[in-house]
Amino acid sequence: MSVIASVHGVLGAHRYSQEEITKYFTKIVSPEGNQEAVINRIHQATEVKFRSLALPAEGYAGLDDFTDSNDAYISVALELGAKAILSALEQAGLRPDEVDFIMATSITGLATPSIETRLVPIVGFRENIKRVPIFGLGCAAGAAGIARLDDYLIGHPNDVAVLLSVELCSLTLQRDDLSMANIVSSGLFGDGAGALVMVGAERAKQMGIKGPRVIASHSRVYPDTESAMGWNIGSGGFSIILAPSVSEIVLEHIGRDVDSFLSIRGLKRADISQWVCHTGGPKILQAVEESLDLSDNELAVSWLSLAEKGNLSSAAVLHILSDVLAGRGTTKPAAGTSGLVMAMGPGFSSDLVLLEW
Repeated sequence: MSVIASVHGVLGAHRYSQEEITKYFTKIVSPEGNQEAVINRIHQATEVKFRSLALPAEGYAGLDDFTDSNDAYISVALELGAKAILSALEQAGLRPDEVDFIMATSITGLATPSIETRLVPIVGFRENIKRVPIFGLGCAAGAAGIARLDDYLIGHPNDVAVLLSVELCSLTLQRDDLSMANIVSSGLFGDGAGALVMVGAERAKQMGIKGPRVIASHSRVYPDTESAMGWNIGSGGFSIILAPSVSEIVLEHIGRDVDSFLSIRGLKRADISQWVCHTGGPKILQAVEESLDLSDNELAVSWLSLAEKGNLSSAAVLHILSDVLAGRGTTKPAAGTSGLVMAMGPGFSSDLVLLEW
């Protein structure tokens, strides 16, 4: 079984209270100010208290088009990506030149050469490192990325692999767009990156690396839900699609999916001691709690992450897993206990990863 050696999350350099962000962003999406009360009410309903942004708040007004936003994305993504990777490798006791494989996921900007390719000389990876960039999985990519790293390491048990997620959601803000989706997005999503280091079973034995082991994974795409979440990509960049039905889809399906996934392995919900759930927003977390019959306390780390960071898209589950491993907002997992990583994204889809400490 592959072993997670370390996880490290970083945030955008510019941290603000939700009230401060609402003030700045209202000027961009509603310059006339006639929707200020509505925007403020929706932002408050996200239950986000603080967020960290890629740029200083006053800098967003100067982004004239998608080119400006994407140039900023590449610059900040390289900075945060390098910081997350180097910190995660240091925690794992590994050097950059020992990494054999890197998978990088993002849905908030575009780069060719891709971000992980540009990071090769910056971080100090070997020139023959194997690289896989992922675009399009959205928030689900944090969990899916862990699963795909495990798939790789099953076939390469002596290797070291890294998952990098960089999401700079604030750079997708659409100016002069008073759609509900854009207003909700401008109040919910934050900016950050996460890096996870995983080693194959043989490498873990050789180095004596202890950490949660990946037991199994599961992916599902729900039929007739393509219009629930995603992007409309045009000259103005990424315009979010975010339907009210998302929480209903989660409520309808996630309980059955989790039960089926666990039962194949002889487990029940009660056997899961750590729930590492993507911070989709209050309605999503409430739908997960209701579907799985969980208490607020069982998703306490996710609720805390939502309040302190906002929804970091694919980086969210990496930040939450890092908090769980460190015992922040929860008790550190005991040996022999099980955890479940879960995230949902465009498709509409879900990904589950079963861990054992």
